[in-house]
Amino acid sequence: MSEAPHLATRLILNGRDMAIGPGRPVNPPLVRASTILFDSVAALRDARARRGNERILTYGARGNPNAFALEDMITDLEGGYRTRLFPTGLAAIAQTLIAFLQPGDHVLIADSVYEPVRHFAREFFDRYRIDYSFFAADGEGMPDGLRPNTRLVYAESPGSLVYEVLDLPALARLAHAHGALLAVDNTWGAGVLYRPLELGADIVVSAPTKYLCGHSDVVMGAVTTSEAVWPRLNASGDAHGMTVSPDDAWLVLRGARTLAARLPVHAAGAIAVAGWLASHPAVGRVYHPALPDDPGHALWQRDFYGSNGLLSFALRDQREASAIAVIDALRLFGIGASWGGFESLVTLADMRHARSVTDWSGRSAVIRLHIGLEAVDSLIGDLEQALASLTAR
Repeated sequence: MSEAPHLATRLILNGRDMAIGPGRPVNPPLVRASTILFDSVAALRDARARRGNERILTYGARGNPNAFALEDMITDLEGGYRTRLFPTGLAAIAQTLIAFLQPGDHVLIADSVYEPVRHFAREFFDRYRIDYSFFAADGEGMPDGLRPNTRLVYAESPGSLVYEVLDLPALARLAHAHGALLAVDNTWGAGVLYRPLELGADIVVSAPTKYLCGHSDVVMGAVTTSEAVWPRLNASGDAHGMTVSPDDAWLVLRGARTLAARLPVHAAGAIAVAGWLASHPAVGRVYHPALPDDPGHALWQRDFYGSNGLLSFALRDQREASAIAVIDALRLFGIGASWGGFESLVTLADMRHARSVTDWSGRSAVIRLHIGLEAVDSLIGDLEQALASLTAR
């Protein structure tokens, strides 16, 4: 796996072009504004006439200079045409689905998507007469799921929680041959480890909440598209009044500067922990696409630029109470949602709710870890004592 071209340099230089004078600060200044003043009615009318196609500062609900700078950075990372920011990752997903689907359409969804997508489908699609169905997390049977009215294929690779890897170029060819668009959640890849648009996707969704921010103090979503589909997403975002605060955009920009330095530390720690867990007698399986025996490893080697700090594992003891006991015994891993920050986290994943095509009944509960920037030996020591508490029960 090689690094995306000149990644560290691009993260330092991009999103810093806010002109304020002959000199400029290293970090772009924070610009808070709702009302924007114009010199004349004609100037105001001209700005409003052009803002549908151009990025012009006209009102705070239409964006702000800090958000525009972050959009530029994400667009460069993802290799897209334009990017739009949203208040949360789920808002970015919802806006993508709303923008490209209408009553009577069908959307085909990968079984491995972020679980709240399922909730959105039940709450929104059923009420607005949009059909939806799921295909296997490894892509098996996907062609059979396409219908005459399929307008969008929505995928996530690696999959949420247990990291199934899809053959994205093959998926894109199938979707496009059918006349459907392909949207991909790239939060795992952070625009750095994976580039779905280069592999054939039309739309990329991500949550800067995670690795771009890196400090667990912002929630945000982003959607990057090809030029052909951009107008529809942008119009939908405007219609729904979607934007982010300049403070949040500023924080994500600052966090993203160190992404190229942070990610290898997360990745190396996760590989070390995954290897240690794989050899532990209490562990039944470890889920991580960078492991040679992972079912998606060959595709990961072909399409990805590296890995991150996420991994999951299941105990040989299949009782949920045993998994809970291990989690509760951990001292360095915080029990909490999300990931991508500097701290290590753990959560219990109920795969019976997170998958519908794959049957997870009768399997062990899954423990998901995010490996932060702590010393790996300390984290392994914490896992060792937690697993020892299980055998001592």
